[in-house]
Amino acid sequence: MEDGNVGETLLKKKYYENCPGCKVDKAKELKTDVSFRNLLNIWMVVLCSSLPISSLFPYLYFMIRDFNIAKREEDISAYAGYVGSAFMLGRSLTSISWGIVADRYGRKPVAILGIISVIIFNTLFGLSTSFWMAVTTRFFLGCLNGLLGPMKAYCSEIFREEKQALGLSTCSLGHRFNNWTSFGRLFGSVQPTVKYPNLFPKDSFWDKFPYFLPSISISAFAFVVAIACIWLPETLHNHPLSNESIDDAEALETGRNGRAGKNKIIQKDENLFLNWPLMSSIVVYCIFSLYDISYQEVFSLWAVSPRRLGGLNFTTENVGDVLAISGIGLIVYQLSLYPSLEKSFGPARFARISGVLAIPILQSYPFIAMLSGITLYLVINIASLLKNILSVTIITGLFLMQNRAVEQRQRGAANGIAMTGMSIFKTIGPAGGGAVLAWSQKRMHASFLPGTHMVFFVLNIAGGLGVLLMFTPFLTEKKKTPSQQLH
Repeated sequence: MEDGNVGETLLKKKYYENCPGCKVDKAKELKTDVSFRNLLNIWMVVLCSSLPISSLFPYLYFMIRDFNIAKREEDISAYAGYVGSAFMLGRSLTSISWGIVADRYGRKPVAILGIISVIIFNTLFGLSTSFWMAVTTRFFLGCLNGLLGPMKAYCSEIFREEKQALGLSTCSLGHRFNNWTSFGRLFGSVQPTVKYPNLFPKDSFWDKFPYFLPSISISAFAFVVAIACIWLPETLHNHPLSNESIDDAEALETGRNGRAGKNKIIQKDENLFLNWPLMSSIVVYCIFSLYDISYQEVFSLWAVSPRRLGGLNFTTENVGDVLAISGIGLIVYQLSLYPSLEKSFGPARFARISGVLAIPILQSYPFIAMLSGITLYLVINIASLLKNILSVTIITGLFLMQNRAVEQRQRGAANGIAMTGMSIFKTIGPAGGGAVLAWSQKRMHASFLPGTHMVFFVLNIAGGLGVLLMFTPFLTEKKKTPSQQLH
């Protein structure tokens, strides 16, 4: 009888009245954590952070051309890659620091500061009059936009474990929504004085800065999100670590409360670089981030390239249409199909299957370029949708494994490490992808993998390496404790 009372005491979690993290935990215990408001908060904040990353790809080719820095048309892709890489270089230098700040002061302040950086530096990017101004503004935007890692931690904290797939899939959707929705269509509508001469007269401000319209559109959206963040729930606890924060069910099982608590505290302070489930998932995540950002850069540049260089000869509006259709499909998939499929297969196995299926789809792109008319539009839309569904499945699965591998007090730093590694690889991705595409277009008549066959083959090498590393013994998932299995 006495043991039963002890068990009830241990299993009853103590909530602090003025602690925002306790309020969130209480909502999870009462199963009121999943709401449209929480999902919308996550989506808006992550979208705001991600919009500047690659929303410029549909028009970057033409922006570099207008800077007159490329001596030959084939060199435009290489210079475009440097602009795309500048953001990731800046973010790679500061992501761990932002993660530590988020662990100490909360996820919400980091989110607000990151959104403010979007408002300022994305606006300045739209006013760029030279290649180096574009590179500089992108670099500083990357340095100060450190909210994506903390928001990944936030997604795993705001929901119960069985709903984390829904939260992280929403995060992943927001991260990619900038490329694959009607925003892509909007960002194809640059050079407004040419397309809408009645609204934007010739020799006006809009004629001097033809790429300002998409930039200021993002900044205006960011301003609205910054205001909305005032009501964003905080998940970080503001009270000292105590016995109530220890896994009481595990302590009850061992029957040695003091020693169990001590061991738990030591575990919470462990060296993250020695946490193999975390580090293995980060390594694979970095490889697929390189693969993914390179694909995004290559796809937009390849699609607008002329037919004689193996491209589709699309306009920026055509590219925006493809991205918008893919976005609609991704919304349906992420919010309806992914959570149930992840539950059936598990994040690691589901990611492996997706990685294997993506390889033949990507290698078919040069053959798709041989089509024309309505057949070309139909096939490239199907291929783009399937390719991005598979990519988002891989990335979301790795998000889940990373956040389940650490405790809350280290989750911001853990995601900061992941963001640093990812940003380093994504720094290489656009520059490397643009350079390989430019090189491929110079060897249109080669005997081995001529033209764009080569660039998609190189992308598949990175994807294939990532698939191999997703198998054990390299990639491992953190095993649940008995108490976690009960929940």
